[in-house]
Formats: sequence, C-alpha cells, structure tokens
Amino acid sequence: MQLSIPGFISHKTAATLSQQFTLSRGRSMSTQQLPDLSKAEYEVLHVLWKAKAASVRELHDQLSNGWAYTTTKTVMDRMVKKELLSRESIHGVFVYRPLISRPAGLARLVSFFANRVLEQDTDSVVAMFAKNQSLSKKELEELSKLVEGDNNPR
Repeated sequence: MQLSIPGFISHKTAATLSQQFTLSRGRSMSTQQLPDLSKAEYEVLHVLWKAKAASVRELHDQLSNGWAYTTTKTVMDRMVKKELLSRESIHGVFVYRPLISRPAGLARLVSFFANRVLEQDTDSVVAMFAKNQSLSKKELEELSKLVEGDNNPR
C-alpha cells in the first residue's frame, strides 16, 4: 500500500529518509557515517540553523542552558572536528556555520528516537513527523530532493 500525505512527503520519501543524510555542502553520508549527535550538539545546531552563522559569543548568548563560555567553545570546536560545523576567521573572529542541514539533523534525531526509544520503524515516525507539519514547506521539499537523489540541498 502506497501512503502519501498530501502536501507533504510520500511514503517512499519517508521510507528512504533514514537511509541517506546530506550535508549542506553537498556530500552525502549514510546513517552509519553521520556521527551521533549529543543533546549539546543539537542545541548548538538549533541556534545555528536559525542564525545561519555565529561566533562563539553570539551563540553562547543565545543558549539558555547555563553553560560556561568555555564549554560552548569546546562543544563547537568538537563539532568542527566531527565536520558538523565549519569555522572561518573574519576580522579575527571565528564564525561558525552548520554543515548539516536542519532536515538532515532532524531526520537523524527522528531515526534515533524511532529505533532506540520507541523501538518502531523510522517510516511511521517520519510520516507522523511530516503529518504534524513540524517542517516548513521549503524544508519538506528539501527532504524530498534529498531522498530522491539530489545531493545538493540549498
């Protein structure tokens, strides 16, 4: 039976979502290659997905988790090593950008939650995620492109 959620993603998209993740610079990674993301890394990514780019100070000021500045910097530096963030010096200040797209990061979270917490297949959880309109139309289109084989989401 082919399930389709009108205006969102097809069952094929939901079924394939957990099989491939794409970094925003166009390089694809399988589920096994994408590093597990900690709660701290999700918090950093959440801020950077909105801001697009930020220094450690800017990001630290937006986090409401009570971390010390040095903790924020350490987490971000580790994320650069894991290739989750890029870092570039602009006028002597390091500016960080996410290398993993929001849909790919959320797909990783959904996959982890489905498999390890709910002990359900990812397909049904992704379908529920899409049905609840948790992503914008643009993000759903990016997910569809990602799954259909366009490895260069923008």
